Amino acid sequence: MGSDIGSMDRRRTSPRKTWLLLVAILAAVLAISLRVGGEPEVEITSDLPGIGPRTLVTVVAREPRRGPRRVKVELVQGEKATALADRESAVAPPWKLWSRSAAAQSVEVAVGSAVTEGLVAGEALIRVSVWRARTWLRDPAPVVRELALPVRLAPPSLELLSSQHYPVQGGSEAVVYRIGEGVVRHGVEAGATFFRGYALPAGSPGENFALFAVPYDLAEEATVHLVAVDDVGNRTERAFVDRLRSINSRHDSIEVGDAFMERVVPEIEAQTPSLDGGGSLVERYVAINSLLRVENRQAIADLAAQSVQRFLWQGTFLPLPNGQVMARFADRRTYLYQGQEIDRQDHLGYDLASVKRSPVPSANSGVVVMAQYLGIYGNVIVIDHGYGLMSLYGHLSSFDVAVGDEVERGQTIGHTGETGLAGGDHLHFGIFLQGVATDPVEWLDADWIRNRVLAKLERKGQGTG
Repeated sequence: MGSDIGSMDRRRTSPRKTWLLLVAILAAVLAISLRVGGEPEVEITSDLPGIGPRTLVTVVAREPRRGPRRVKVELVQGEKATALADRESAVAPPWKLWSRSAAAQSVEVAVGSAVTEGLVAGEALIRVSVWRARTWLRDPAPVVRELALPVRLAPPSLELLSSQHYPVQGGSEAVVYRIGEGVVRHGVEAGATFFRGYALPAGSPGENFALFAVPYDLAEEATVHLVAVDDVGNRTERAFVDRLRSINSRHDSIEVGDAFMERVVPEIEAQTPSLDGGGSLVERYVAINSLLRVENRQAIADLAAQSVQRFLWQGTFLPLPNGQVMARFADRRTYLYQGQEIDRQDHLGYDLASVKRSPVPSANSGVVVMAQYLGIYGNVIVIDHGYGLMSLYGHLSSFDVAVGDEVERGQTIGHTGETGLAGGDHLHFGIFLQGVATDPVEWLDADWIRNRVLAKLERKGQGTG
């Protein structure tokens, strides 16, 4: 009897459980069918403050539930909309109720006069439409965000003010010019090398000048020109060199002996942690003469960022007193060991020899920005003379100044020596413009300074102090 009653109860309750289960299933199906993605977050940025020749616009769309399904980017001017990108991506399935997708879709597009047809000056909208994940019951409208950007297509004005520019390859000079509003980068380009310009002291608004060098190894097809670029990338170039004279380099062969290498290689390695000291003596020497040479020149070029924006020098630059010229700027050197070529390098300065441990004067007034051991140069001092102009003194035996010292023209800063790759006691003297080696002999010539620099800066005999 009791067993029959229990069976009857189970038969009465089973339909109820079944209905409850069906309701739960239907509710789950309905929830899944309605589970679209959340409202997307949209970020629009540009690499420039406006649109010029080429502006990169980056769009990042995020949706934490299922990820963005589609991102469309348009450029809108007036009634015209130009499609820039339309990307679709896979989204998380709706039945993964507990998923938290970190999916984001990133789109980068270029817009500007160089890549966008029909662009006109004025203003433009970057319009971004983002669709979230949908279901068969719901397909929400896209979220739309916009970024307004000015469109500026006119190149900046650039007017040449100075005249008679006759630089020599490996030499330097000055140029004076006027720029218009909105220019953020201006100066001289010599091939791939850029020499920044500065506001002309005591000049009118917009008047600037640049001290520039023509690299000694500038390719024949390269050009030298003024350049001005505004904040949205519009660019103006202007040729200004009346005549560019080629450099006449000497060619030397230098026999490298074991005694020399045994003296200089261990010393340089001990002072240079980046050298591993591996290989034969010849291999170690070649690594110093070539690879370390490049590193040392880069260290000198990096000093250009410290140069003060005022003239610290006045008058002609001084050479080493009674110095005999042992090597000149841009000498092409072939290095031999036991009669066989092991390396080729160019000498970018003047080697001057006098008596041993001769006092070395500062070529002109300035501020010491380097006083240390530096690879091939050994003990070296670098003096900043302002506006990217620096002088270098290498192979010294001792220092009489330290970094940060202000020095006067002719003041003793150290003594000659044979540190680094020096074959004997002498001074390696170099001149650099914004990190580029230039022929020092020009800066020792009063007529050259007057005609090629001061006259153009309209300082005419007043000096630069």
